[in-house]
Amino acid sequence: MKAFFAIFFSFFAIFLTIFCTNCFYGTFFPTKYQEEIDFCCKKYDVDPAIVFSLINIESHFNKNAISSKGAVGLMQVMPTTAKGISKDVGKQEFDLFDAQDNIEFGVCYFAQLQDRFGDLHLALCAYNAGPTNVSNWLKNEKYSTDGKTLSNIPFSETENYLKKFERNFRYYSAKIK
Repeated sequence: MKAFFAIFFSFFAIFLTIFCTNCFYGTFFPTKYQEEIDFCCKKYDVDPAIVFSLINIESHFNKNAISSKGAVGLMQVMPTTAKGISKDVGKQEFDLFDAQDNIEFGVCYFAQLQDRFGDLHLALCAYNAGPTNVSNWLKNEKYSTDGKTLSNIPFSETENYLKKFERNFRYYSAKIK
């Protein structure tokens, strides 16, 4: 009888570990809006793991999120940014609280930042702190020794943003295939 309980509790412990692990990852690394993300990533040639990571950091998949600075939706797109790229997206009418619109505008904008800066980390910094700040940092020897990479990031929020991104990206890169 002791052997039965030992085996039973071993299986129960394994089941509980797997269940808790899945709950943890499902809570902290959701994979909602897969179709919308896949469609936009193909359209704008962006890795879906980047977009999942950005959405998780920006809004934790809350399509109704609004930042204190006025950024809206899943990817926290500024309305002025959306208006500026609406021609590139091909939509003059849009709703940033709509998941499809928000993801499309966010992915298009991120793709433009990657094209502009030619580097994932610089594009991420620009997505968080704004492209003007990143351009100014690259011109300043205090932050960039070569004008192409950042050796120092003056905003602690942006530095922390990159750390969060790396953690998210590692997970989503392995999960999203």
